[in-house]
Amino acid sequence: MLVVAPEDVERARRSLLQPGRDRGERVVAGGDTRQASVRAGLAEVSPACDLVLVHDAARPFVTAELVRACLEAAAAHGAAVAALPATDTVKEVGPEGVVTATLDRSRLWLVQTPQAFRRDLLMEAHEAAARAGVTGTDDASLVERIGHSVHVVLGDPGNMKITHPEDVRRSEQTLSECRAGAGREMAVRSGIGYDAHAFVEDRPLVLAGVRLRDRRGLLGHSDADVVSHAVCDALLGAIGAGDIGQHFPDTDPRYAGINSLSLVTRVSHLVREAGWEIGNVDAVVIAEEPRMAPHIPDMREALAAALGTPVSRVSIKAKTTEGMGFTGRGEGIASHAIALLQPADAVLSRVDLKERICRSPSQPKG
Repeated sequence: MLVVAPEDVERARRSLLQPGRDRGERVVAGGDTRQASVRAGLAEVSPACDLVLVHDAARPFVTAELVRACLEAAAAHGAAVAALPATDTVKEVGPEGVVTATLDRSRLWLVQTPQAFRRDLLMEAHEAAARAGVTGTDDASLVERIGHSVHVVLGDPGNMKITHPEDVRRSEQTLSECRAGAGREMAVRSGIGYDAHAFVEDRPLVLAGVRLRDRRGLLGHSDADVVSHAVCDALLGAIGAGDIGQHFPDTDPRYAGINSLSLVTRVSHLVREAGWEIGNVDAVVIAEEPRMAPHIPDMREALAAALGTPVSRVSIKAKTTEGMGFTGRGEGIASHAIALLQPADAVLSRVDLKERICRSPSQPKG
């Protein structure tokens, strides 16, 4: 259901709907607010539909992978939104322009669209809001208002929102780069990484950012997270940027005891600055103990968040050496990792509709 301003309905139908094809697409007249427009589109959805996904045309670079992830989460939990963890310090500012509070950014996420819901749940939320005269900031806030929890799916940094004139220029540049790269053979890069640390008493054991236990951890200048270190080396190797020791030397006091996931995030920024996007990361943990299997889902999620990539692109496996070598003797833990990169302009799929949206002189209401 393509929801546009009432005066744009016929133009949208001529431009976007292909004659002779009946696949259920419709152009719907929206309202004066985003909420009214969503409700107008929702009214046209068949009652036989189980799930509804709401997306803003102001985010034209959404990927099929992100859409799929939101729908799968909504099927499992009833409501899901794409979001990115806040990376900057967030402050609350009063009317006089004075900071009144510094918020804990570890609990703050920046919400995007798409947002996906069970159809009956979203209908109930909109009807309740209409009865109460409430206007929400997004559809998820309406669902939260009726007491239903909303699940967060890791969003996509490339899923940018076009709000200001500079955003239009940036999106046009992205499209131009995509067109320039469309004719060349797609290239990929791969890198491998390895790290190992010895066990030491009275130190927490941290792997892929997850704390497995409080005593008998690994010895190292940082938190000695061998998985994160191996992943960093794999990514740096893929872009030809050396290894983790060159960027974060163990002689630098700034990195003493540091959370190695923060180093993963910094390396992922280097990858993107070099014009690459993470295709996937695969890591192996080699240890006789502790048992890794219960922790691997949390490890994957933590590593994916640090990388700024979906969990589906991150794999972690655990192996033993059947008593052989230093890991087999229980003297320490090792990790291997491989990373696959692809050009950033090849990751986001583009269609003509997105180019039209980017070049549109104005945005429809709602």
